[in-house]
Amino acid sequence: MTDRYARQSLFAPLGEAGQERLREARVLVCGCGALGSVIANTLVRAGVGHVRIVDRDFLELNNLQRQVLYDEEDVAAGLPKAIAARNKLQRINSQVDVEAIVADVDFRCLPSLMSDVEVVVDGTDNFETRFLLNDASVSTGIPWIYGGCIGSEGQTMTVIPGKTACLRCLMRDLPPPGTTPTCDTAGVLGPIVNVIASYESCEAIKILSGNEVAISRSLCVFEMWENRVRQISLDALRESSDCPTCQKRQFPWLAGERGGQTAVLCGRNAVQLNFSDRTVTPLDQLATKLQNVGKLSHNEFLLRLDVDGYQITVFTDGRAIIGGTDDATEAKTVHAKYIGA
Repeated sequence: MTDRYARQSLFAPLGEAGQERLREARVLVCGCGALGSVIANTLVRAGVGHVRIVDRDFLELNNLQRQVLYDEEDVAAGLPKAIAARNKLQRINSQVDVEAIVADVDFRCLPSLMSDVEVVVDGTDNFETRFLLNDASVSTGIPWIYGGCIGSEGQTMTVIPGKTACLRCLMRDLPPPGTTPTCDTAGVLGPIVNVIASYESCEAIKILSGNEVAISRSLCVFEMWENRVRQISLDALRESSDCPTCQKRQFPWLAGERGGQTAVLCGRNAVQLNFSDRTVTPLDQLATKLQNVGKLSHNEFLLRLDVDGYQITVFTDGRAIIGGTDDATEAKTVHAKYIGA
């Protein structure tokens, strides 16, 4: 092993053998925003051999407050987060294979994304995707690590199928709309993002290096502003629960029975529209069609149109993000007007 990882491999529980296992390991990071950018950065610097990053979004200036992998040049370039992350990470560690995929993680693509990895790490910002990850993890036996932040509080738990509680042991269904704080109502502090993402990354390193016995079996909750830390054991919960996922093996999110085609993006005043046909959008043709409609820019990954107070971003997989509204019906109307059915 090279000197690059000397300080890390000197840590006795990891050692040279653990570092070598990291070199051979493969991990999926779902989402590369606030949590995911810290996670991907940490795992690439740690020498994890193959890091697959999947993210559906593009960079904006207000991301930089907490998404530490990016800078103003990345925002100005108008790149999707996954591409900007890959470009930066390849400069950080050329020994690691960084794979970038610009896509929305859904029940159709997740099985292939997870097919050859050893662990999945949560960098998402919504519970629909997390319930999908939980279904896929328990169904396949591939561990995943949940993390989430809002305001100055964050929480994380590690799911080892068959050995620990899963997310639905803890939370049977999605929180009803309006019952939990959001980025729009509570904001988020950068330090709590770093704490939760670092915790998730360390749990991933434990699993990938062959030290699964060292993982946390608790829900860990950190409140940075009021200085509270809690660890809630989940062993008794798993043993006593009648969990529909890990006990009854029901996987409605993985089967496509749960989850929608639209998503209001946290803190963005924007709606993502997803389409079941998943056809590839010819961006050059679309740019020609829209060149006299409004302010237009595009690259090989996305097209952006500013018109009538809306910012419409279309990706090559057919998805669109409609900025300027958080109403799904209005977003669909705008999409139909300018992009078409």
